[in-house]
Amino acid sequence: MAEAGQQKIAFDLVTPTALAIAEQVDMVVVPGSEGDIGVLPGHTPLITTLRPGLVDIHNDGRITKSLFVTGGFAEATPERCMVLAETVLTVADVTPQDAQARLAEARESLAAAGAEANAAAKDEVRAAEALVEAVAMRRGSN
Repeated sequence: MAEAGQQKIAFDLVTPTALAIAEQVDMVVVPGSEGDIGVLPGHTPLITTLRPGLVDIHNDGRITKSLFVTGGFAEATPERCMVLAETVLTVADVTPQDAQARLAEARESLAAAGAEANAAAKDEVRAAEALVEAVAMRRGSN
């Protein structure tokens, strides 16, 4: 195996409308449905669904970018990690007030939702709660 820092893995993050990120990284951590998954060069092939949470991009021994996804899928191979995300937000661009407002709006939608829309409204509340937590965690670590 090569010296630490020499091997990289290709990381692509795709939304329904655009390729959000395509870069070589040391490691990426994705919020898998069963827990966080760290993907390094040489990773065993894997496909998983994503829960709302942080995608952390690691370079030079530190997190260089944190992105919030509301859900989607991730595929890991020995050479690449691809995330297909429903929605992506750069955590550094979201204030705690923005996250709280999003949560309040999601809760209002849930309260007003009919039986058909209830599952989607609950998903929105879960995503907004995860965003509030992610923003608080990242701002507290700076």
